[in-house]
Amino acid sequence: MQIGPYAIDIVLLTRAITIVMMAVGLLVIPILPGLVIIWVAALGYGIAAGFGALGWTMFALLTVLMLGGSILDNVLMGAQAHKEGAPWWVVLIAMVSAILGNFIIPIPIIGGIVAALLVLFLIEWLRLKDPRKALSSMRGMLVGCGWAVVFRVIIGLVMIGLWLIWAWA
Repeated sequence: MQIGPYAIDIVLLTRAITIVMMAVGLLVIPILPGLVIIWVAALGYGIAAGFGALGWTMFALLTVLMLGGSILDNVLMGAQAHKEGAPWWVVLIAMVSAILGNFIIPIPIIGGIVAALLVLFLIEWLRLKDPRKALSSMRGMLVGCGWAVVFRVIIGLVMIGLWLIWAWA
């Protein structure tokens, strides 16, 4: 494609835009749903450049990784809090409060995580009448959040690697 005196390779431009979107998804993981952003970038690439046989296979793998990673993310946060003594119903309420916190406080990392941690701590404190045990459950959720970030980065890198194979095969 020619724009003025410049020749632009559409395929290269499509790849560049896709990799930038994927990098944003990978690097701003605590703030945005990074695996979903990487998946949407791959979908956009497939629509723009065409899927082909390899593309459909890779996109199916990317979809499985995105769904599995998103589920694993939430399970890791909740499981660690449960391991520290919080019952599942308290963990579930904390997770719902994280979603609501994202809408109340406009900065998702603050709204979501802080809301979940505070709600978990308050319910556990009221339930157990022991702030140390409540703090232990809250610390468990924080550790789970840390592990969730680690696994999201690993899964995100695998997703980007699969897309690179698809885009440059």
